[in-house]
Amino acid sequence: MSNSDNPRPSSFCCIDSPYLMPFDGKLILTEQPTVPAEQLSKEEYKAQLMVNSDALYHLQHKMYADNCFSVLLIFQALDAAGKDSTIRKVFSGINPAGFQVHNFKQPSAQELDHDFLWRTSKALPERGRIGIFNRSYYEEVLVVRVHPKYLLNQNLPNIHLDNLATINSNHQFWAGRYQSINDHEAHLARNGTIILKFFLNVSQQEQHQRFLSRIKDPEKNWKFSSGDIEESQLWDTYQYAYQQALSHTSRPWAPWYIIPADYKPAMRAIVSKLVLQNIRQLPLSFPELSSQDQEALPIYESLLSQNTNKK
Repeated sequence: MSNSDNPRPSSFCCIDSPYLMPFDGKLILTEQPTVPAEQLSKEEYKAQLMVNSDALYHLQHKMYADNCFSVLLIFQALDAAGKDSTIRKVFSGINPAGFQVHNFKQPSAQELDHDFLWRTSKALPERGRIGIFNRSYYEEVLVVRVHPKYLLNQNLPNIHLDNLATINSNHQFWAGRYQSINDHEAHLARNGTIILKFFLNVSQQEQHQRFLSRIKDPEKNWKFSSGDIEESQLWDTYQYAYQQALSHTSRPWAPWYIIPADYKPAMRAIVSKLVLQNIRQLPLSFPELSSQDQEALPIYESLLSQNTNKK
């Protein structure tokens, strides 16, 4: 059964946006802007972010009380695009009780002994909570596609050193991984998880400027690695991998948004607005007491008032 034949897994449909990756997959990633069309000042973008973050705080509080939905936010990008700072700035005011961030780096031996969705499945947000994946299972169709040698560590059937050179031309293999991801996200959506995915689209020129900043600033030296330069030299290969991944996995219930990332204040304001607009669509409500408990409230109020007055 093809993905188009599958029943719609969720009544949720994402907010439309100029940054939305269309579901027909026809958008060309390399033609997308890395700076926003709207040119506002740094102060104006910061003001937008502050308003959105305050509204998101109250909305998350309501979602936590409602306890029917969870929200999964996935951030993917090339090095120095600003994932960490965007997550930190956009969600700085959220109550930690209803919020969690997971960073996924090189998989452990235990994780490699399972399918590629296993380690992230354990970190999914509970109902009422917002969860963030800083990198995710999408690494398996991004960095692994750029570096197929990583597949050898996964002990997969029919993947050997002998056929590794032809793996990128094996469209059936990658189509299978896209389908696994789509099925996984459809399952989550069907069970009340709202999935929003953000690709922070930085230009190579801006990326190199940020690398230079890390080299020149002693306090940022720790962020720089020679491997960053090696990966940047594979720019076109990464662009192709992202094009394929985003075009095959953007769905109304699990959309990809391509966010211009060359100007960080704008990027953060755009992300915060999209998160807020999408969560606002949910039919959230605070739990209501039973009529019996409602009728008893004046009694409890009177009792507590008496005890307070005695003190």
